[in-house]
Amino acid sequence: MPADERAIELTEVAALAAATLKAEEIIALDVSERLVLTDVFVVASGSSERQVRSIVDAVEEALADHGAKPVRREGVAEARWVLLDFGDIVVHIQHAEDRVYYALERLWKDCPVIELPEEVRAGAQGDGAGQA
Repeated sequence: MPADERAIELTEVAALAAATLKAEEIIALDVSERLVLTDVFVVASGSSERQVRSIVDAVEEALADHGAKPVRREGVAEARWVLLDFGDIVVHIQHAEDRVYYALERLWKDCPVIELPEEVRAGAQGDGAGQA
């Protein structure tokens, strides 16, 4: 059973919040067929620990406005790989170097990619050109 409407809604909110802070390579994977604990992984990168923390704050604030609070937060102090567990979705915000090393997309490559809003896809390219 694919991710439900609420998970997709929260995914889009989280991705848009990350995009506003210039997060890079934002993707969303529907892991609902593989995991019972969550429906979606949102993965985004920041180029510095400061940016990672800022993205974390923006995502938490945006999701709180939609009634979602994290049930677990890990890695915030180090800001290299922050995991925010909102139940329906888990947001991974990684320092760009760590993202390359751990390659979550490769580990979960069999999971369907969730199409994100155009604003996210345009910003995720890093050039702001708006191409999908």
